[in-house]
Amino acid sequence: MSGHSQFANIKHRKDAQDHKRGKIFQKMAREIYVAVKLGGINLESNPRLKVTLEKARKINMPKDNINRAINKASNKNETTNYEAITYEGYLPPQIAIIVHCLTDNKNRTASNIRSYFNKFNGHLAATNAVQYLFDKKGVLEFTSTLTTDDILELIIEFEIFNINKIDDIIRIEVHEKQLTTITNILENNGIQTFNLNEISNIPHQLITVANLEQRQKINNLLTMIEEDDDVLTVEHNFQK
Repeated sequence: MSGHSQFANIKHRKDAQDHKRGKIFQKMAREIYVAVKLGGINLESNPRLKVTLEKARKINMPKDNINRAINKASNKNETTNYEAITYEGYLPPQIAIIVHCLTDNKNRTASNIRSYFNKFNGHLAATNAVQYLFDKKGVLEFTSTLTTDDILELIIEFEIFNINKIDDIIRIEVHEKQLTTITNILENNGIQTFNLNEISNIPHQLITVANLEQRQKINNLLTMIEEDDDVLTVEHNFQK
């Protein structure tokens, strides 16, 4: 009996992991689809697609899934239209949350996001009601044997807000308008693969919540939002 129970537990965990990976691949397929629709399939002229495909490979997305998304977007008869929508809201005690979605049904997405906040006594806010607590910055993250001083020498003329290195991972925060130029300079100096290459909202200050029950509620909400099929990314000022 115990052996059967152990097998059932293992199978349950594997099924849950497979389900989670499937949802991640589904979201990535949408990103690829939109990138192709907006800029075509040429990687040299479509940096958004190039970065998206790098992200897909990082999560070991099957090539068949990638090609299917590209082919679907390249089909002139394909009429699916995904729209980028951002929601802002608060969760007690004043945790600011920004939710980025890609959806083909705005009513469904709005209803879902609102229900998540309501369930945890939070509320959605007007556009830009939360944004003032964050700065938009270009974020680059990559693996390199170079030191941070070496990297700074390459991009010294640009506005660098933050740079650090942990093990071989270097993370840089730059002015959002200079992201593409700095990316090109790094690529020309041998850095070809980026873990992150995007414009993100960086909170001015992280909020620490001491109450364990409240911390769990915040984590539960963030997890629930992130697992929604229409949600791409969630940004917040909660100190996890």
